[in-house]
Amino acid sequence: MYQVLRESTSTFVSLRGCRYHVRHWGNPAGSATPLVLAHGWMDVAASYQFMVEALSEAFVQQRPIIAFDWRGYGLTESPPTDSYWLPDYLGDLDALLDHFYPGQAIDLVGHSMGGNVVMMYTGARPERVRRLVNLEGFGLAVAHPAQAPGRMAKWLDELKAQREGRNELKPYADAAGVAARLMKTNRRLPQGKADWLAQHWASQGADGQWRILGDSAHKVTNPYIYRVEEALEMYKRITPPLLAVEASDDSLSQWWKGAYTLAEYHERLKAVPQVRLEVIQDAGHMMHHDQPEALAHLLEEFLA
Repeated sequence: MYQVLRESTSTFVSLRGCRYHVRHWGNPAGSATPLVLAHGWMDVAASYQFMVEALSEAFVQQRPIIAFDWRGYGLTESPPTDSYWLPDYLGDLDALLDHFYPGQAIDLVGHSMGGNVVMMYTGARPERVRRLVNLEGFGLAVAHPAQAPGRMAKWLDELKAQREGRNELKPYADAAGVAARLMKTNRRLPQGKADWLAQHWASQGADGQWRILGDSAHKVTNPYIYRVEEALEMYKRITPPLLAVEASDDSLSQWWKGAYTLAEYHERLKAVPQVRLEVIQDAGHMMHHDQPEALAHLLEEFLA
């Protein structure tokens, strides 16, 4: 199994009805700007371990570094629910920053879903962020008002499926099965890292089965259509410099099959006043697993 080189410590804090799990690296008394890491959909804070280990010792010793499990993920304890709402993530992040770094601007990194959250958050609270990094948080394809009735009906159908237990996540017989699932999703993930991640991405229940530490309610679609015009207005208010990082594999094209393209995403980024776009080679969507050294180098340069 992967040998951890830079251990994290865990704390728990009460935020908006949740008991949030937070991982800490670095120097909590460091004088440099704190670095806050937000994970993506069906992921956990521990996913940043490889990237944090790739950061230089000087960088790490100068600043506090934290990553947290969003509500409904990892070791964070959340109230029961049958669906999750994007504004709640912004509210949780705001409360978390007020708890750990009140009145202090931070450096903020988000991956995938977390990337979308930190973009919206920084548009609403630009004064709370010194530097912003978005790792493949692309947003969604343009939606049209005519899609609204169907979207609402889909939400109702998926809530029913959730109530009836038809939305449950697949269990695994052992941790090796979880690791195999991770490697199937990410062909670049080596066995040792997959084995280590499996221990944090899932847990063993009383029945001996291993289950992903992600609430199945996250699979329920949002009842409201995506309004790109609103997203762009948020982007316009992102006053801190933004580093937007993509993987060479072009995940967007794989997901959307032409309905939403990198060219469209790049056009949206033009709404951000200060943006730098970078591509990491030989990487897929989980770039912090695939190329942690390259990503760490970009972060250190940008956050200097």
